[in-house]
Amino acid sequence: MRLFVALDLPWILRERLSALAGAGVPGARWVPPANYHLTLRFIGETPGHRAEDIDIALTGLRARGFSLTLAGVGTFTKGGRSTALWVGVERNPQLDHLQNKIETALQRCGLEPERRRFQPHVTLARLDNVAEGKLVSYVQAHNLFRAEPVPVEHFTLFSSQLGKEASVYTAEVEYELG
Repeated sequence: MRLFVALDLPWILRERLSALAGAGVPGARWVPPANYHLTLRFIGETPGHRAEDIDIALTGLRARGFSLTLAGVGTFTKGGRSTALWVGVERNPQLDHLQNKIETALQRCGLEPERRRFQPHVTLARLDNVAEGKLVSYVQAHNLFRAEPVPVEHFTLFSSQLGKEASVYTAEVEYELG
């Protein structure tokens, strides 16, 4: 199984995000609203017995619920080329705390530490050979985006199956926050 831990987003927020998609960035591959999520930890290909260990580790985790606000847009670049367009998250110590607890729990059950710094975001589009000028204009036009705060009452272990058009994400287990 290909696994990751993420925050599932309420439909009202997905609809608001989907209104940002589609305009002004020719060549962008827009993520379907059903796939919007905020990754807390990518795990990757995992054998069944290891998935059980991960579930046990996450089940034992205790953290409080909190509110989350998505704000601003930006891009990730690699080798000087933009690779993804995203909506960011307002600074949130409770989110950082939850992500740290998840990382610690997963390392305790034998996973390698995550090498990348946690940068909370929701991916809106994947970018291949997009005109940088159009992308800059899009980011400038939408940089003041700010959604209403949403309550975060659980986090989810997802499985992912790569598809031709888009990946298919399945919520495997939800873990309640106190």
